[in-house]
Amino acid sequence: MIGYKRTFYECVFKRFFDFTLSLLALIILAPLFFIIFIASKISIGGKAIFSQYRPGKNGKVFKLYKFRSMTDKTDENGILLPDEERITKFGKFIRKTSIDELPQLFNILKGDMSIVGPRPRLVKDMVFYTEETMFAYSKKPGLTGPSQVAGGRSEASWESIFEEELKYARKVTLWKDIKILFKTVGILFKSDSSAEGSKSSKREYFYGDYLLSTNKITAQQYAMGLSKADSIIAKKGIVKYSSDLHNNQ
Repeated sequence: MIGYKRTFYECVFKRFFDFTLSLLALIILAPLFFIIFIASKISIGGKAIFSQYRPGKNGKVFKLYKFRSMTDKTDENGILLPDEERITKFGKFIRKTSIDELPQLFNILKGDMSIVGPRPRLVKDMVFYTEETMFAYSKKPGLTGPSQVAGGRSEASWESIFEEELKYARKVTLWKDIKILFKTVGILFKSDSSAEGSKSSKREYFYGDYLLSTNKITAQQYAMGLSKADSIIAKKGIVKYSSDLHNNQ
């Protein structure tokens, strides 16, 4: 594991700021939460909040919350339709403006997340990470993060994402967090292809798919990784680095 020294800000003040700011934001945004909740019920139906297990600090799995942006429409065989066929106009709007991420303020309040940190990826991504990349995710995931403001949410390559997350993880400072927050506000309402669904991404949407398509892992390693991800989610366990899942052919 990569050595680093935690800053005084990271050790003492970051959690205090996270708790205080998320609580304040929840109070201020309560009317917006109510409006989005009602609009989601009308536009999408069913539950307004979507939850999914994601790897958090040091790979510990937690339940992440979002406002739902897609319906549960299925084909004649009961299989969910592709994202772009299930996302509604309302869903596109809340994704484009990142309003769908606001329920993660509850995750921050609980201590599962931070306001700024590496973005929470999927368990099926994390099982393929190298030991170095896992270090980037030894921090609490953030509502916003360095890779988002550096290269956009769908334009950046996996390598550039990991590079930005690693640079952040090596030294967490108040100044870094402030800069990321200001940059986030600056890009928040810019057009972003993430509103269109997973297939709009300019990179492979899942990290394992990228590794497989570029021949960096074998089909067997890919299958092993997905199986491991399913097992972790079922047990709500901890993602651990496994060299067997990341050795090149």
